[in-house]
Amino acid sequence: MSRAGTWLKMLGTGIVICVGGPALVQSIRPTDEELFKRYNPDLQKRSLEEGDRRAQEFDDYVNRLKQWSKSDKSIWYAAQEQQDQKRSEVEAQRSSAKEEARAQRDEMRKELLGDK
Repeated sequence: MSRAGTWLKMLGTGIVICVGGPALVQSIRPTDEELFKRYNPDLQKRSLEEGDRRAQEFDDYVNRLKQWSKSDKSIWYAAQEQQDQKRSEVEAQRSSAKEEARAQRDEMRKELLGDK
């Protein structure tokens, strides 16, 4: 067999593999509707109930990614900074709640001691 024939066979085989492989995978992959029909009824109901919430969470995440990408820093650093900021806000709220509780306890003690 000539060299040209060998090259043509290899080229044909490569095309079949490169085009036929993904086409085969695409043809046997089930659609979202087919997967949903395979769920048991409880999972179908829960999936329908939580679909809007999950879509909203995904949209929020994408919006955060867009916000982080606007920064001149890496997305990971921007995300870390936002997490640190949220953590510090939560700690500030906790400390203010503790201060309020402490002040309320002191006030109650003063009232109890003042009444005696």
